[in-house]
Amino acid sequence: MRKGVVTRMLGSVFYNLKEGSKGVWRNRPMALASVSSVGASLFILGIIIVLVLNINNFTLVMQSKFDKIQMFLEDDLGSEEIYNMKKEIEKMEGVKEAQFESKKDAFEKFKVRWGDDAYLLEGLESSLQNSFIVHLDSLESADGVYAKIKDMGGVEDVKYYKDVIEKMIRISNWIRTLGLTLIVLLSSVSLFVISNTIKIALYARRKEINIMKYVGATNWFIRGPFLVEGVILGAFGSVISLGLISFSYNYVYNKITSDSYWAMVSNMLSLDEIFKSLLIIFLVMGIGIGMLGSLISLRKHLEV
Repeated sequence: MRKGVVTRMLGSVFYNLKEGSKGVWRNRPMALASVSSVGASLFILGIIIVLVLNINNFTLVMQSKFDKIQMFLEDDLGSEEIYNMKKEIEKMEGVKEAQFESKKDAFEKFKVRWGDDAYLLEGLESSLQNSFIVHLDSLESADGVYAKIKDMGGVEDVKYYKDVIEKMIRISNWIRTLGLTLIVLLSSVSLFVISNTIKIALYARRKEINIMKYVGATNWFIRGPFLVEGVILGAFGSVISLGLISFSYNYVYNKITSDSYWAMVSNMLSLDEIFKSLLIIFLVMGIGIGMLGSLISLRKHLEV
């Protein structure tokens, strides 16, 4: 009994796959238009996705560098005053740690950054200042901490980077909004093309469908091959666009990271780091658009 049910289910699956594939082949011009439409939509979607992923990554990297306030100290502060200041800062709400950086420490950092040209910095150490690098619990606490430390005695200057992060977050949100709008528009175009492809297939097989309905075939039995056809079209479009976006992205990544300066500045994600996300998004979007386009057309045109 159970074996017979499994056999019938497998037979139905193979039937739908075979008929769906035949439908794609019979309707080659419209199938090509559908695949091209889905592929173009997902290619543009892919560009938006890699932009958003890289901007998010860049924002996180910059946030890890700038979620701190640097306060420069007056030269005449003694070691005991510096120690007491550190304790006072670390008691403030929103402060994770206050790290003291001496002139010598700052000079060594400069030397590392300048590499082979560090000899040009000779004599600069005396012009540097002792400072505290105040690490924050979050960017939200930065305003309050800044207001407290800028008026402390012994503080000569304060560097505060919150504006940089806020601008980057605004840009990231703007790109996400634009990306979502384009996704909706391009998905609508793809749905329209695929639903028309299925409509043409339904019209071409209207006599066959009438006979199947007459002998008792259910709507879902008739719908099966057309749903498979839509899925095939969507899947083909997603695979083609994924291949194009992967090749293009890898080319751009290799060009940018071949220059050590731009590699350091861009913090660009490698293809390996984003490919899994792209694969899932492209397949879900491609197959989803194909299936939904089929369902829209079937709902309108299958009443026979």
